[in-house]
Amino acid sequence: MKKILNNPVDYVDEMLAGLTAAHPEFYRLAGDSGRVVARAIPGKPGKVGIVTGGGSGHLPVFTGYVGPGLLDACAIGDVFASPSAEQMADALRAADSGAGVLRLYGNYGGDIMNFDMAGELVEFEDITCTTVILADDIASAPPAEAAKRRGVAGMVYAFKIAGAAAEAGLDLDGVTRVAQKAADASRSVGAALSSCIVPQAGKPTFDIAEDEMEMGMGIHGEPGVWRDKLRPADAIASEMMDRLLADMPLAAGDRVSILVNSLGATPPEELYILYRIVKARLDAAGAEVVMPLVGRYATSMEMAGVSFTLIKLDAELETYLKAPCDCAFWSVK
Repeated sequence: MKKILNNPVDYVDEMLAGLTAAHPEFYRLAGDSGRVVARAIPGKPGKVGIVTGGGSGHLPVFTGYVGPGLLDACAIGDVFASPSAEQMADALRAADSGAGVLRLYGNYGGDIMNFDMAGELVEFEDITCTTVILADDIASAPPAEAAKRRGVAGMVYAFKIAGAAAEAGLDLDGVTRVAQKAADASRSVGAALSSCIVPQAGKPTFDIAEDEMEMGMGIHGEPGVWRDKLRPADAIASEMMDRLLADMPLAAGDRVSILVNSLGATPPEELYILYRIVKARLDAAGAEVVMPLVGRYATSMEMAGVSFTLIKLDAELETYLKAPCDCAFWSVK
């Protein structure tokens, strides 16, 4: 594989410089480290702030979803590496409008540790924080151990729904409750066909044969549930839906949204081939699909593969999902 870069050490900082230069209407850099992206126009005074953080390499997650109706700030680390506690504290400061800040992020040890420390750092500045952790990857732990699951593309729905709740004027407890409801209602599963290269490593994260695929692989190359010969698209989609629906059964009349997401290299054409099966399976279950998403929403550098995220909606979650938002990568009018 080849990559377009300069010095690998500068990869993230140069990416952030380009991102903010291309989209100054949405993004600005905040904090001393240059590793915090905040809304170009801060939220109105008294609005609950929402902050996330995580490693680079997953655009639009995490930094891309900063904007009205979404996140207020994001701390970004090196590729696949957690930001520091001080960078996360800078993001909390940038997001605070006097009503407290929700920390909304994925279930990874480094992120949890550093966000906890960041919360302690800003306690002395009278910034009140709450936490919701996404753990939606069903392949990473069984239902009985759901708290151990990784956080993956379910974050996209949580960012959108929590951001809308904050814009609607809910207080910190209310925004936290809605974000937790969205997290609890989300399930994801992924399948990978190839690896990616972390710039500072300079070699593939893992090895997989040209004629193989891995079901359930994580977004950093964490092991999945099986590796075998590459299967046809319909078989891949059917197994992924089998796994999602076994973990979160649907009844006739349930309203859901589904995200068919490229992990980086998979083109839109192949995502729509998969969506045929996804929609047919949801129709067969009697579910009504609301605002389906197909595209690159949570990637893993140039990994070839796909993830499906299913969220079961109630009236409140659906209202916030459909509410307006705007950023460089996603707009709802």
